[in-house]
Amino acid sequence: MEEERGRAWGPWLVTALVAVLAGLVLYLSHRSTTRADAEAAAATAKANEAETARQQLESKLAALEAEHTKLTTEKDQLNTEKEQLSQTVQEQEAELTRLKATYEDLQDKLKKEIAEGAIRLSQDGGRLQVDLVDKVLFDSGDASISTRGQEVLTRLGGVLSKVDDKLIQVSGHTDDSPPTQKLQATFPTNWELSVARAVNVVRFLQEKGGVPAKRMLAAGYGDTRPLGANASPQGRARNRRIELLLIPELAAKRNTAIAKAAAPSKATPVKGAPAKAAATKPAVGKKSSSGR
Repeated sequence: MEEERGRAWGPWLVTALVAVLAGLVLYLSHRSTTRADAEAAAATAKANEAETARQQLESKLAALEAEHTKLTTEKDQLNTEKEQLSQTVQEQEAELTRLKATYEDLQDKLKKEIAEGAIRLSQDGGRLQVDLVDKVLFDSGDASISTRGQEVLTRLGGVLSKVDDKLIQVSGHTDDSPPTQKLQATFPTNWELSVARAVNVVRFLQEKGGVPAKRMLAAGYGDTRPLGANASPQGRARNRRIELLLIPELAAKRNTAIAKAAAPSKATPVKGAPAKAAATKPAVGKKSSSGR
């Protein structure tokens, strides 16, 4: 009986064991799957982090490369500017050396007139100015160059003909007295008289002094730029003058206004602005009468 009862429980025990084993297998399989999923998720997260880090590094690298390129470009620009500045300084130093030599040469060639006060030399930076009172170059009331004036301009031209890096502006100036009634047919106003004298000086320097025409321009300012008071004879005499301004070629190229001043113009001069040389072209040596 007991043996039959043991046989009856055998299948149930086997079934229970199978069920327990199946549950254990399912549990272990689920646990393994869950762990694999967790590990896969962790691996994916790490991969994403690594990709993000890589992208950030690439972005930083690109920014550094861009900054490097920018700094290299700026360095090249600074080097270029440094070279240009150095070249400019050298040119200016050479220019000042040449200007000093010209100044000393003029002092030597015109020392008699300078001592008499008939000619004044002045230097300002890279500009050199020669002021000649009218009586040195012209007879009273005349736009033609006098014998003495021709001798002075010949010596002056000997110096200026060797100056090849300057623009020479020759300007005529008068006092405020209008031309006499006798002269008004030739010189209606001081504009015409100042221009005529400047043109004659330019032409003499070109034809007799050997100064290249392309380096000169003539302008007339009339009585608009006095140096002294016209109320006194001394002031009036000082205002009647010819000015030669030597402008460095580099500065002349930058100053387009000077280049325009050299162009012929038929416009009526405005008070305060130079009359153009093209307004009149009296011949050198041709006499004209004037009360000034």
